[in-house]
Formats: sequence, structure tokens, C-alpha cells
Amino acid sequence: MPTSRSYRDSCGIARALDVVGERWALLVVRELLFLPRRFSELRHALPHASSNLLADRLRELEQHGVIRRGKVANAQVYELTEWGRKLEPIVLALGDWGIEAPSPPEPAALSATSVLIFLRGAPRDPAAPPIVCRLELDGSIWTVSTNSGKVEVRSGEPATADISLRTDPKTLGGLLADPGALDSALADGTVSFVGDRKALDRLLFDR
Repeated sequence: MPTSRSYRDSCGIARALDVVGERWALLVVRELLFLPRRFSELRHALPHASSNLLADRLRELEQHGVIRRGKVANAQVYELTEWGRKLEPIVLALGDWGIEAPSPPEPAALSATSVLIFLRGAPRDPAAPPIVCRLELDGSIWTVSTNSGKVEVRSGEPATADISLRTDPKTLGGLLADPGALDSALADGTVSFVGDRKALDRLLFDR
């Protein structure tokens, strides 16, 4: 059930933790950074959170004004409020800090949002030619574009694309960590690719 625990500390850090310090709360925020999500989509992205626990976190975050409910195509979704959106740089900074922490034991989850955040934040060569990629990840379509050293990620089909890539989050995360695994991933079918191989290499490894 939802918790109302408080640190009873007037410091802004403690007051922030009163709002988003419960387990899974910040991961819910992470999953809403790119677009609103249905409950089932959040469950899929956070497989180790039970349905009841996730429902509790969503109720708490809504009560605190971090998220709100909306409608997309007649389906109920959860989205960040303007105040909740201010958590984005905090969540990203926490991810940068946490990358040096030990990896969790398997089976460990890795959501599409997590991989896209890493891909978007990776440094790029500003002189490299721009790329537009149609990325099918975990059953959803994304447009990933690089230009002038920056990566933009948005939900939906690109108008045109230089390359098309289909894979799953863990495979893509593995490729970003180990460029040498691309050939075997293409050979065993865990990655499906159409387009300019040099552009794909730049997208994944030009960091």
C-alpha cells in the first residue's frame, strides 16, 4: 500500500526524498522521460516490480504532483508533470554516477528507455556526417538522429532514414559496451539491419 513515511527533516534533500525516495519511484520517472506510458508498459519496463508495488508508487507520485494521468488513443497513461520533468537532469546525473557501481546479478533488466538515455548522452564527433536511424526496440519505433555532435531521440517513425535497426534493449546495450559484438549479433539475428554499415558503426561506436 502507499507509504506516507517522512524523514521529518526540513532540508531540501530530505524533502525531495520524501517525494521520490521510495523504491522504484525514480525508475518510474526514468521510464516517463521520453513519452507517456500505460501501466502495462511500465510493468514491462520494470519487470522486477510487482503490479501492486508499481501501483502504489504511481499513486504516491501522482499525489505528490510528480506525475499525472492522461489519455492517449483512449488508453489511460501516466506522464510527468512540469514539476516532475525537473527531475530529468537529476535522474541523468544519478545515472552517470551509478555507471561506476557494481553491475547487478543476473537476470538483470535493461529497459529500452535506459539504453536510449545512454545512446542520447554519449559524446559524439561534431564533424561527423548526420545520421537518421529508424530504431525498432522492444516492439516500439524510435527516431534516433545525430547532428553536430548531438543525439536526438523521439518516439515514432522518421520521415526518411539512412539506416534501419531492429533489436532488443539488452543486445543494444551490449553493442554500445562492446563494438566487436556487432558482427556476431548480425549473424545470429539478434540484430536486423538495413542501410549503410558505416553509418551504423558511427551511430553505435563514434564516441
